[in-house]
Amino acid sequence: MVKDSGLRIRVERELREEFLKSCREQDRPAAQVLREFMRRYVQRHSVSDHLVCRTTEHTDENQ
Repeated sequence: MVKDSGLRIRVERELREEFLKSCREQDRPAAQVLREFMRRYVQRHSVSDHLVCRTTEHTDENQ
């Protein structure tokens, strides 16, 4: 997968340091951990959105 876009966020210094420390302890690049988190987040929320849409469509059809 081509990585052609960036994302810049602001977090508390302590959170950043603890996150980077945890990544180092697991020998994992912080960027990789964040990408995996983002993929899981999108997947989970997409599934929920589809369920809500299907439930709404089903309810609308029965009225």
